[in-house]
Formats: sequence, structure tokens, C-alpha cells
Amino acid sequence: MAELLFYHLTRRRLEQVLPELLEKTLQRGWRAVVKGGSAERIEALNGELWSYGRASFLPHGLKADGFPDRQPIYLTIEDERPNQADVLFLVDGADSADLAAYTRVCDLFDGNDDAAVDAARQRWKRAKDAGHKLTYWQQSEDTGGWVKKAEG
Repeated sequence: MAELLFYHLTRRRLEQVLPELLEKTLQRGWRAVVKGGSAERIEALNGELWSYGRASFLPHGLKADGFPDRQPIYLTIEDERPNQADVLFLVDGADSADLAAYTRVCDLFDGNDDAAVDAARQRWKRAKDAGHKLTYWQQSEDTGGWVKKAEG
């Protein structure tokens, strides 16, 4: 069973949070898949990851870039894992039929969007019913850091 971490974004945008989480993933020696809800969103994230920080570089690619099996971070809208990723990042309501293939799954959702929160609750329930280990993190209103709110 995979470990699922739900990240409830309230103060910072996905484009600010995702690169930090991806950096931590690579520091652990893990590979990642980022699965988005639309091709347009994945293209936008691709651009963001190239330019998010002057002192940082996140090696990543799309199917169109070739060599998906060699990408430390692979961006997609498909349910695929060509780089044998350890971590799956689900953004914009994306879901996966094969959560158990990963060591860790990070579900990032916009806490200022009621529909996104409701959809995340449904994904939490499905994952809990499937027997996955769950942790729910919310951004602190004071610091913007992460506060563990629940486990399941």
C-alpha cells in the first residue's frame, strides 16, 4: 500500500509549493511523476519548473521531450510511470488507478475552491477504504508552513 499525503493549499499556489516538494523528492534519491488534469496545465507546469528559481534546477520532461524512462521528474496527464517513479504528485484533481505502484502519493488541491475540496474528500475516502496510509496537511494561516491535521 502507498502512503498518501493530502496537501490542502490555502496560502500559496501550486506553482510555489510543487517545486519545493519535488526538490525534497529528488534529495531523497527518488523519481517522480506529476499527473495533471489537463495538457494545458502540464505545459504550464513544465514552463514553471524551468523558471521557478535562479539557483535551482529541477530535471524534468514531457513525453514529447523523449526518453521518458530517464526523466527524474516526468509530467503527464496519463496514468503512466515510464521512469519507475517512487512518488506520484496528483494536481488539479487528477487521480490514478494504480496508487499502490508508488511508495508515496502526494495529492495537492486548492483549499479555496469548494469543488476541489469536495473532490479531495472523495479521493481520501476511496484511498482509506482501499487500505492506504493517509496524512492530511494544511498550510498554516500564520506561517504558510505545513501543519498535520489528520491521519487515516
